[in-house]
Amino acid sequence: MTPQRLSVLDIVAARPGHIGADEVWNRAREQHPYVDLATIYRTLQLLKRVGVVTEVVIGNKLHFELADNHNRHNHMVCSECETVQTLSPGYLEEFSRRLQQEFGFTPDLDNITIGGVCSICQPPG
Repeated sequence: MTPQRLSVLDIVAARPGHIGADEVWNRAREQHPYVDLATIYRTLQLLKRVGVVTEVVIGNKLHFELADNHNRHNHMVCSECETVQTLSPGYLEEFSRRLQQEFGFTPDLDNITIGGVCSICQPPG
């Protein structure tokens, strides 16, 4: 682990909830002025591959959070206000069973993000 990678991990771990790659980059440059955005993205993708962070798309941008194996969850993102709500994997168990039964396909439900419109942003009626 390079000092830059450790810095990225520290930044994500210090932030409750989700943090955008651009914000990670801005904070990392405080300690490592010459780190570039590509290094930040590569590091975040590496951390995702090894299961240290999870990824969610919010408003067409990638955001990351520290993985919590004791509190696994998925995300629901409002396309209007970009609010993120967590969704227990239990809600997707039936979906997973149906895919396995009908298609013989085992989905990776660890990184599901459901887009839609939250109750606050929905038009009345």
